[in-house]
Amino acid sequence: MENDRVENDRVEDDEVPERPAGAGRGRRAFFGLAAAAAGAAGLAGAVVIPPYLTDPPTSAPAPASPRGRFAGKVVLITGATSGIGEATARAFAAEGAKVGFCGRRAELGRRVEQDIREAGGTARYQQADVRDPDQLRRFVDETAAAFGRLDIAFNNAGITRTAPLHEMSLDDWTDVHHTNTRGVFLSIQYEVPHMLENGGVIICTASESRRPGGAAYTSSKQAIKGIVETAAMDYGPKGIRINAISPGTTDTALVRPASLPDAIWEAFKRAWGPLNAPGTHRMAMPEEIARSVVSLASAEFAYMAGSTVLVGGGPLGGGPMRMPPGFPSGR
Repeated sequence: MENDRVENDRVEDDEVPERPAGAGRGRRAFFGLAAAAAGAAGLAGAVVIPPYLTDPPTSAPAPASPRGRFAGKVVLITGATSGIGEATARAFAAEGAKVGFCGRRAELGRRVEQDIREAGGTARYQQADVRDPDQLRRFVDETAAAFGRLDIAFNNAGITRTAPLHEMSLDDWTDVHHTNTRGVFLSIQYEVPHMLENGGVIICTASESRRPGGAAYTSSKQAIKGIVETAAMDYGPKGIRINAISPGTTDTALVRPASLPDAIWEAFKRAWGPLNAPGTHRMAMPEEIARSVVSLASAEFAYMAGSTVLVGGGPLGGGPMRMPPGFPSGR
């Protein structure tokens, strides 16, 4: 959020293209929820939430007050029209940065841009697809030209496709790797020339997710960690600090089925947390992951390079997602 469904242990992005028929079986397996939890439409009034689910075991801490740490800095973000990318764009803008961001969904991008401006921030949205080298290069170059420099980049765009390896189509495998891995490779390649003179910070969204059916996603995210480790050695001596972040499952619109009533979703999250986030017993909020990215980009982490930071609510392991009683089971 960001990366992009519950079974993948995290969300890093909103940039999920239209899916062919039959795609997204994992999501339906988990979130035939409306039917399984309460029986479709008249749901909200009919469901009685068990008492043990009425209060989350832990809650997200209040956000820190903006400190203006990035006043005058220029920040570029891929995949920021919703989810973790959007939250990060808002967080950097609230701390004084000039934010250029991209995504495929123009209507959402313009809305985020307008919201940031109305809140007193500086933002520039540009429609771009990280799978297209020409679009991506234009986005990076035009962002740097519009704001006069480039100081920080958050390479966040990513998608997933879930299927047992022998059932996954080559097209789906290629789409995941072109978006997640090649998109990061190209982003860094285009960002570095703008940072060589004055230095900079690059953060990429990786993952520690290892789930059944996740061969394409997991391999693409592990490759990002390798890119970050080697690129940090290439460019650290030139003043460009490169790291990655691995978010845990995050409460975004891409994790939650659109038709699910608030009461059912809140109950699901409260039951899901203790089973899957051992250190916090809850899902992350996108704003929490955004604050982690903002902190990593600050001078407070000036000696961190080539690292992948887990922000997962506890240790993340392999194996199927553990689903609460009464909800559909995953693989």
